Amino acid sequence: MAGRPGGHKGASRHVLTAAVTSVRPLWWAVSALLVAAAVVVAFTRRHELVTAVHLIDDVRLPRLLLAAGFEAASLACLAAVQHWLLRAGGARIRLRVVGAVVLAANAIAGALPGGAAFAAAWVFRQFRRRGAGQVLAGTVLVVAGLLSGLSLFVLLMAGVLAAGSSGPVAGVRPVVVGLAAVAVLVAGVAAGLFRFPRVRRRARRVWRRIGLRSRRLWEIERALSRLGSQVRTTRPGIRPWLWPSSLAVLNWGFDLACLVACVWSLGIAVPWHGVLAVYALTQFAGSLRLTPGGLGVVETSLTALLVLYGLSTEQAIAVTLLYRVLSYWVLQPIGWVSGLGLTLSRGHTDPGGPGDPGGDTGPHAGSGAGPGAGPGSGSGDGPDGESTADSRA
Repeated sequence: MAGRPGGHKGASRHVLTAAVTSVRPLWWAVSALLVAAAVVVAFTRRHELVTAVHLIDDVRLPRLLLAAGFEAASLACLAAVQHWLLRAGGARIRLRVVGAVVLAANAIAGALPGGAAFAAAWVFRQFRRRGAGQVLAGTVLVVAGLLSGLSLFVLLMAGVLAAGSSGPVAGVRPVVVGLAAVAVLVAGVAAGLFRFPRVRRRARRVWRRIGLRSRRLWEIERALSRLGSQVRTTRPGIRPWLWPSSLAVLNWGFDLACLVACVWSLGIAVPWHGVLAVYALTQFAGSLRLTPGGLGVVETSLTALLVLYGLSTEQAIAVTLLYRVLSYWVLQPIGWVSGLGLTLSRGHTDPGGPGDPGGDTGPHAGSGAGPGAGPGSGSGDGPDGESTADSRA
């Protein structure tokens, strides 16, 4: 699930070209192999499938509607994260428009091998059409992805701890706890060192040297630095970032609630001690994007893990089918319709919002001499010696 004509059409074409070249023949081969394996498994376990369908016939409709509501809330949180980042960067794009972009990107990512690259390129173009600067649009995608990945890791850590020291995921518990401890230690040391001005200056110099290695790295660093400067100017401190971080966690949390409601709607006892670990591990497997939308991978992983945590094979298959209908199949037509509407509509910004499609928007458009530049900096030169500022004063 992600989020993408304005002035710089060459940049959009570059992103699309990168998306196309990322789809190698290997993707198609792996996808075909996994789908074929799923078909074979479905045929050999057809008796369990028939029983699972009978279980779904007895689903409680009010509970199923609750599950659908949780999935809608999950997508709303995902859209709210990107909307917050866009607003923090100065782009005035309506939340409902960002929501439609998220729905369409989710459908694109779930329908094509390597669809995540196509979805990112498409979201980038949609944000650019609606007034977001080239640098800001790319930064929003990067930061939203980072927040999403970190949130999923937090859920995995919580799930492994909740599952206890015995059970199917007990073997990965030391690894997950060790990684979490290292991450907390590194973050704490970095936060402590950055209280010293000399350390901050040294870090900026290293950051700049890394960016000078290539133009793309320079632009990424410049984008992240500019967004950070704008957020610090309008909303100083760390506390403002708690809101988008919470939304990123709620995105996964509501999707997990959808899975739990699917179990509940079938009248099956929820395996509370392992459901969080089951969900997080399944999402990690699906995020590998070995097949379009994780088809075959998600179904196999979720079914197998639910069986390991106490459900019968028929019950696990029924829960998986119901969850995938709500979280994948229903969203496909909705997403494509949303994408068609956005493509045919005229891109525009909110009244009073910055609408320069060719450059960065926000209170400091045109500022930033490079990584670490402050609000008062002028436009700087990139690693090739030419100006990288793409905004107008």
